[in-house]
Amino acid sequence: MKLWIAFWNILLKDMGTYYMKPPNISWGLMFPLAWTAMFFIKSGSGLESLMTLLPGVVAISILFGTTSMLAVTVTFEKKNRSFERLLLAPVPFELLMLAKTGGAILFGVANAFVPVIMAAFLADLSPVAWSVFVPAVIMIAVASTFLGLFIAVAVSEVFEAQTFSNFFRFPMIFLCGLFFPIAKLPIFLKPLSYVLPLTYGADVLHGAVHGGHAMPFGLDLSVLAAFCVGLFAVSLWNIKRKWIL
Repeated sequence: MKLWIAFWNILLKDMGTYYMKPPNISWGLMFPLAWTAMFFIKSGSGLESLMTLLPGVVAISILFGTTSMLAVTVTFEKKNRSFERLLLAPVPFELLMLAKTGGAILFGVANAFVPVIMAAFLADLSPVAWSVFVPAVIMIAVASTFLGLFIAVAVSEVFEAQTFSNFFRFPMIFLCGLFFPIAKLPIFLKPLSYVLPLTYGADVLHGAVHGGHAMPFGLDLSVLAAFCVGLFAVSLWNIKRKWIL
């Protein structure tokens, strides 16, 4: 019970301290909102076009929200040496890092439903398979958060983390099938698409919203889960190697 109290307190502290930091507002909220508005305005009032674009803007909202959050929480605390004080707490290291990343996961899930709410005013969302859509949103948020953790551990400044994140985020927009089918990509880029976690999350979202998925849902979610475990394990190893040992 004490461990879960510690977990909850760390999570609440991060939520209260970092959610409204400028990088989170600009990259975590404003950028996805701008993309959402741009694509929805471009789509006009056509239901089919709007439903085709919705999975892409949901995935972008999650990706930018989670990675922006981790760039602040982890990098800022490491620079100000408050992270070292947390390591002195009688909490298992794995649980501590889950608490540090939990806020970003919640932030990403909340971000995902911003374009959904906007779309609800423009189209009928009753055909959406919510039983698949919601787990996909959660899994994408977890995978994107651990990707953000992996990036944050590699740098020492918040602006460096934001810049480094863009080397992953922007290629994903075009390579993961968010707005352009992977089948239409040049043949030499297709293998790269399938080593990116967002490819599998976007496929689930497309299938849940309009049935346009290329792979079985079970395969997509299994690969996403493998990415989550792998990214978290590598990030913990890097933290121990660079920051603790």
